Amino acid sequence: MEPRNYRMVVSTPQDFVTASAEADRQLHHWLAKMKRYNTSALDEGRNEIAEGVTLDHDAAAGRHGSYSRWRLRENRTDNQGTWQSTLVVRSDNGKDSRRTWLQVDIEHQPAPGHAHIRANTPGIAKLLLDHLPAQDGLAEVGTVPKFIEQDDVDEVIEELCEQDRRLPVVVASVPYGQDAEAWTKRVVEPVFRHLSGLAVMYVLRPEAQHSFNTTLEHHPVFGGGVRTYLPGVDPAWQPDAQRHPVMSRSTIEANVRRAAAILASLPQRLALSHPLPEPLDTLPFQRSRPRPVVDTSSLEELRKELRKVDTQRQEAEQREESKDQQIREFRLRVKEADDRDFEQIVENDQLYRDFQDAHRKVRFLQKKLEEAGLHALAHTPPPESEDQPATFAEILDRMDEFTYLRFTGNPKKTKDLDAQCIVNWVTVAWDALRTLNDYAAASAAGTTSGDFRHWCDNLPDGSLNRFPSAKVKMKESETVGNNTKWRRQRTFPVPTSVAKEGKLFMQAHLRIGGGNTVSPRLYFHDDGAGTGLVYVGYIGEHPDNTQT
Repeated sequence: MEPRNYRMVVSTPQDFVTASAEADRQLHHWLAKMKRYNTSALDEGRNEIAEGVTLDHDAAAGRHGSYSRWRLRENRTDNQGTWQSTLVVRSDNGKDSRRTWLQVDIEHQPAPGHAHIRANTPGIAKLLLDHLPAQDGLAEVGTVPKFIEQDDVDEVIEELCEQDRRLPVVVASVPYGQDAEAWTKRVVEPVFRHLSGLAVMYVLRPEAQHSFNTTLEHHPVFGGGVRTYLPGVDPAWQPDAQRHPVMSRSTIEANVRRAAAILASLPQRLALSHPLPEPLDTLPFQRSRPRPVVDTSSLEELRKELRKVDTQRQEAEQREESKDQQIREFRLRVKEADDRDFEQIVENDQLYRDFQDAHRKVRFLQKKLEEAGLHALAHTPPPESEDQPATFAEILDRMDEFTYLRFTGNPKKTKDLDAQCIVNWVTVAWDALRTLNDYAAASAAGTTSGDFRHWCDNLPDGSLNRFPSAKVKMKESETVGNNTKWRRQRTFPVPTSVAKEGKLFMQAHLRIGGGNTVSPRLYFHDDGAGTGLVYVGYIGEHPDNTQT
């Protein structure tokens, strides 16, 4: 699900008084210089600084800590609804009283009947990061990427592996033969443009790349690609690499603006879903407090008070509607996660049962051979497997080996997987195509009934190729099918003899991999009843859905 709001949570080693004073200065600069509002007479409570624009300020100090909080509400007259910006400076009286927390939230509350607008990094967040030393655990948080020099590698690795880290660490590599400074200015900075306050940003210098990737042998980044290292990196565990997505150079250069939005999506979603630190989570609810008026006896003053009360009522309704929308989205994410977890459980269970079944058959055949006096043959290792492709590019080159399959998709999407490939994706894709070809041959010959999933569950005797039925989905969810954008992403080319429009919405797909944001999929259309072929319309990273 695409994140809509922006949240920055960082700490600073500055004491609360120093940090709150600097935050107040930068807030005034943001409002007066960047937004052109009148900030000459700001006070605690509610300040009306322009027509339809209010600034609420509250502060407190006590034995449980001190805080200052500002909330800006901008009501747009162009049916954009309301933009709400909140800045909090909070002392930490817990385990680390030497630091101060900073939180910035930007939220769009749409007008009735209008859609949410995504919030990007606000100017106030950048001002704070530029004027206060901000940290996330051991790492410094800034507005521009820092270079990883050879001498910095060990320190950065320590930051990546830190258990208390909240923010992702995004590392860009420099292609061979490119000048690091020029590449950073031309490519990295534009693609990092939405990451300020959401991630720790680095550029890996070419001379430090070997040392960095040797230490992170399962989590490398190279060739102009960008890797997002989520909290909890385990350098020694190969499967952990799937958690940390890679964006290839080709994806970035194809459309830098789109790549920047995609790259920021995961950090933005993590920032919104990650629990707040206790000092920020325990703040009291902020209520609007109108500044007192001297005389409310006149009718005009009473009307002013009534308008203020009505404004507060509208704000409360907007907040309630926004919270209801967040709850609906949260429930949808929970449902999707439950469905995904159930699929994974089913798949793992089937793979385990298949393994146990194959093991029993092997032991049975070994015993029979031993009883027949063929002990040496019973324990002879199997011959080397046939020559399998090593890359997705090679898979495409060898598609003509499948008599009953036709690849009609975008080769570039498939080849892009090679820059992000994890463990056994190529092998799984090759097994899927071989099994799909066997099914297509039987379907064309009329010797099988049912779809591909049924075939995988009921393989004919002597079948050499198999694919787990738990990885097969013959239909997309209603949520995907009813979303125009997502449906279009799953519409792929076919010959006009199959569909006169020359394209089809393909629902049947195979799970080639999982565990990270790439999670490759293979989409196909079974036209056994027509042309006698199966059309593979797509092999590539997971199309968008509520989870991407």
